[in-house]
Amino acid sequence: MTGTSPVVLVTSRSFSSGDVDARGQLEAVGARVVTGPPDHDLDTLRPMLSTAVAWIAGTGPVTAAHLDAAPDLRLVARYGVGVDAVDLAAAARHDVVVTNTPGANSGAVADHAVALILAALRGVATGDRRVRAGDWRVDRTRELGNSTVGIVGVGRIGRGVAARLAGFGSTVLGQDPWVPDSEMRSAGIEPASMEEIAARSDIVSLHAPGEHTLIDAAWLANAKPSLILVNTARANLVDEIALAQALTDGTVRAYAADTLSSQSGEATSPLLTEALADRTTFTPHSAAQTVEAVDSMSVGAVSAVLAVLGGDRPPNIVRPPSIEEMN
Repeated sequence: MTGTSPVVLVTSRSFSSGDVDARGQLEAVGARVVTGPPDHDLDTLRPMLSTAVAWIAGTGPVTAAHLDAAPDLRLVARYGVGVDAVDLAAAARHDVVVTNTPGANSGAVADHAVALILAALRGVATGDRRVRAGDWRVDRTRELGNSTVGIVGVGRIGRGVAARLAGFGSTVLGQDPWVPDSEMRSAGIEPASMEEIAARSDIVSLHAPGEHTLIDAAWLANAKPSLILVNTARANLVDEIALAQALTDGTVRAYAADTLSSQSGEATSPLLTEALADRTTFTPHSAAQTVEAVDSMSVGAVSAVLAVLGGDRPPNIVRPPSIEEMN
């Protein structure tokens, strides 16, 4: 590569932190890698965006304002699969290609979802706190193999969870408007509506995109008593105020999540109150943070950058939604 080194902006917190030296791969072809904040604060990113040719973006928002500040930008390589935080229409207007890394972290997140299911079902975190306080009382729990689990969002991760649950012998229900019933059944999943999942599930695991709130007061009111809810997808799938009330009332037995509406270090979510500590378990958005997943996401993002820098079509291009899809 000749001339001025192309600037590659990286705002993913885990990029190149596995076994693969992804940063080194970019630098080997003459790119200059600069690192920005994962929350994508525009004022901080503005001077970096002003010269960036490619952006390996984490989970923070990529807005029209970000793209306006990046006149030379040709690629936003989303480090992960979800692109709901990227303004795809604005990217198209700016002739910026958007890619993602589908499947790179699916196994890691599916593992984590099952871990949270078991932790909530068997009261792992509560038991740990009791033992440390010298309290060896036990709560009688239930077995996963005798449980009905509803999976909302039957994509790669949802199907991975279903495959793992098959080993326990759980009955698995699934809801996904984009997946044909025949595909669900072939994956060992019984198709069900959201209403059926509420009425029949002992455990519900969320794996849907974050466009709409799915778990609200009305849905919770119709849920099976002592429901366990698990969320490794997006915080806004859940009405946290309504869920906090359901946990307080005992309608919902437990909530385990890898995401919250407040992830900046400020304990503003009603689910983080001490009164609900024995009914909630949280992890710090770490479901995808395995060495294998980090390497897969890093390699996928770097492949897209190298393709664009070389004048080629990158893999896994994400198109903006059509007018029909938006309406």
